[in-house]
Amino acid sequence: MKLSNLSNPKGAKHSSKRLGCGVGSGHGKTSGRGHKGAKARSGGHVRPGFEGGQMPLYRKLPHRGFNNYKFREEYASVNVSALENLGLDEVSREDLVLAGLVRAKDAKVKILGGGELAKKVVVKADKFSASAVKKIEAAGGKAVVVGQTDKE
Repeated sequence: MKLSNLSNPKGAKHSSKRLGCGVGSGHGKTSGRGHKGAKARSGGHVRPGFEGGQMPLYRKLPHRGFNNYKFREEYASVNVSALENLGLDEVSREDLVLAGLVRAKDAKVKILGGGELAKKVVVKADKFSASAVKKIEAAGGKAVVVGQTDKE
């Protein structure tokens, strides 16, 4: 199979609806917009939630409670097994970005305990799962939480 041999399956391509080309075209006169009214005019539409002037449902219902969504902290997660493949003795956020494991715009990094770690690695991250700390220390490495001072 080559690019020059490829073709669209039947029904994948069709001509566009040619509006306003006379009554004989099948889309003439009102061009599929019906007769008069706001939706027949150019730029005519109703915004989401508009109920024709009636008090809309979202204004009738009570709005109570609290949502923590805007105060959330998002973490990019990296498994312990991915740290071994990096081939570094000390791993920081910048190393994870360079390796493509974390996006540059991700603010914080959390190391999870997925997989195995046989190498001694010093890992600097914002957060660690309990199993990740256990595996890193079992391999002879160290889990350093960035932004916190050591109490040793």
